[in-house]
Amino acid sequence: MLLLFSATLWSQSLSSKKVVDNKDLKNYLKKEVSSQLKADGKLTEARLAAYFRAKFSERFYYDYNSFNDRLHTYNTIYNNQDNHKSRALDHLNKFPAKAQWKLPFNYKNGDPVDAYALRHLARQHKMVDIALLYFNEDKNPEYIRYFVNQMQSLNEALKANKFETIEDGNGVYEVYRAGYRITNWLWIHNMFLSDKAYTDADQLQTIATLLQHGQSLYENNPEFHAGNHQTKGMSALAAIAILLRDFKGTDLWYERAMSRLSEHLEKEINPDGFQFERSVHYHMADINNYFYAYQLTKINTIKVDQAWEDKLRSLFTTLPKIAYPDKTAPVLQDDTDNPWAEFNDISGALTLGYLLFDNPSFGYFATNKVDPGMYWFLSNKQVEQLNNIEKKAPKHGSLAFQDTKYYIMRQGWETNDDMMIISAGVDADKPDHQHGDVLGIQAMANGHVILPNYQVRYSLKDFDLFKNSMVKNVALVDDELIGKAWTSNKGGSGFGKFKDLPTPKVITWNTNDKFDLFVGSHDGFENINVTYSRQVIYLKDDFWIVKDNFKSPNTHNYKQVWQGHYTTELGADLIRASFPDAAGTDIFQLHSTDTVETSGANGKQWTVVTKNNQKEYNFITVILPYQGYNNGVDKTKKEIKLNDWTVKTPHWGINGANTTVIANSNKHYAFGLKKMEYKGIMLEASVASDLYLEITNDTLEVYLLSEAPTTVTINANKNVTLKPGDQYIFELN
Repeated sequence: MLLLFSATLWSQSLSSKKVVDNKDLKNYLKKEVSSQLKADGKLTEARLAAYFRAKFSERFYYDYNSFNDRLHTYNTIYNNQDNHKSRALDHLNKFPAKAQWKLPFNYKNGDPVDAYALRHLARQHKMVDIALLYFNEDKNPEYIRYFVNQMQSLNEALKANKFETIEDGNGVYEVYRAGYRITNWLWIHNMFLSDKAYTDADQLQTIATLLQHGQSLYENNPEFHAGNHQTKGMSALAAIAILLRDFKGTDLWYERAMSRLSEHLEKEINPDGFQFERSVHYHMADINNYFYAYQLTKINTIKVDQAWEDKLRSLFTTLPKIAYPDKTAPVLQDDTDNPWAEFNDISGALTLGYLLFDNPSFGYFATNKVDPGMYWFLSNKQVEQLNNIEKKAPKHGSLAFQDTKYYIMRQGWETNDDMMIISAGVDADKPDHQHGDVLGIQAMANGHVILPNYQVRYSLKDFDLFKNSMVKNVALVDDELIGKAWTSNKGGSGFGKFKDLPTPKVITWNTNDKFDLFVGSHDGFENINVTYSRQVIYLKDDFWIVKDNFKSPNTHNYKQVWQGHYTTELGADLIRASFPDAAGTDIFQLHSTDTVETSGANGKQWTVVTKNNQKEYNFITVILPYQGYNNGVDKTKKEIKLNDWTVKTPHWGINGANTTVIANSNKHYAFGLKKMEYKGIMLEASVASDLYLEITNDTLEVYLLSEAPTTVTINANKNVTLKPGDQYIFELN
């Protein structure tokens, strides 16, 4: 890793255990900076403050001298004044300026502060709202004093050793919380630099506090630790090192920060471009973390490794690949921005990507604004660029994230097109943010999320419910859930995780011009001696078939759980959702089931379809989106139609009572097929198998759709052994 500056490194002398007095800050300057400032006289605090005002105007994300114009533009675009005021007053009414930093203590109203609230106090994110309230409402100097005094209260707590430590589970100086706080304080500091009420002493106290934080992050991160916590802190350390590079030791801070960030990019951004925790929320949070550092290197003309830049770009490239046709994204694992929301807004992240890399396929998802917080970390040129975004529709079709184990079945990019995502992975090293959705699916069709998942929030009482399997589109056995051994966070903040999650196995993934095929299994029910696998087939531009396969030496109740507002008046074998524009979705069982029950929480609903007391059972389920009230499944008809496809009955030249065929002219999806005679063709499989069959005058095209290999024999003399997903074309002449 290249060092940030060519100047000779001076001995490390800043302390992480105390904050330097303003009057002593000059003693920690690099020699060449100190000499420059002393060139024509004594180095006073006023001169030092003026020097850093000038340096911040050059080095920060934008020049604070343009703040008033930036604020006017911000208020015009976002119209967030009321929200900022509400959040600011919430913080002001809860905590005194001279806050406490070690539990237990109470809010100003006497109620006890819990661990979750302490962590948010430590992040200082609502202090930003107080700073904006200052500028939006008459510049009450008490708001600046509140900020400075609350910062000083933490410094005093540090000196008195009265603060939460990492060992307590809620460490105030823990790398994530410290990094979050630094980013917010830098944001506030640059805003306040535009106002004379923020005195020289205030400025220097903030700088001194940031230096203590920087030294703490430097000392406590000598090695790589997996997860977004260290990434957040190292991003903040890089920012301090660049902005305050006039002080001794900051060269080493920069080297450490960028080295750690490089390790995280290498180890935590999978080769397929997805952040290893498998969550859109944490994926976009990592984008922000790397952005803060990368943006400052660009502004300050500091070269970063090409591999660093390429990995950052891949984070943006991933989002269009998983996007729904309406430009939102599915909810994946711990997505926490908007509890119970059924999609993620990725426009802000991809607007940021467009500004960094000028990529029109990012611009397709972009708007004229980034996420509100990121606005203050754009350059003035980038803010102007928001008014002229070039857009180009992506060309991504069905695809697989082979490392992260997400599989996307996509029709196209028109608003009403189909899209499904299958979740088939669990991170081996840090599954903390994983939900109980192994082999779960989500889908959109006709502009509606027809099979949703839901965002969560750690502080809510229903967090463990919404993190587990009853609110996922999965298959279950008896009363078993996929996520097991729930445990809360050591610090009591509300975050929790599963100690036991299944190990998924992807058996095959195949995409072609006829269908997309996913086959996978997991071991989540082996504790009750049940083996399980799931097949998902997308008949291109038509509908999906989901086949859930259970097998056990004992009898069990086998279940499918479906999310969304589906009604059950047509019985267990056909549940239906209708949307305001008369579009709908039918979930239709090709094998008879026994019971159906609906349940819900917080305005969300799910339906459980059950087959009781079986040793071996296969759900074969059609998910049929449609437009127009009369285009769903009519199960009263003798011959059931699924758009242009027909559900055939076993007498159709087939041996085996459990065989089911869906046919359209010469194309057939046959499930559980052992023997079949059709138009003079005799077909036999060595084991009951699921096959796609397409017959022309001279050929029979066969794909194996099921999980076990089989040998297919034609007319008793031609045979081939197929593995899952394999294709073979038999010549019939």
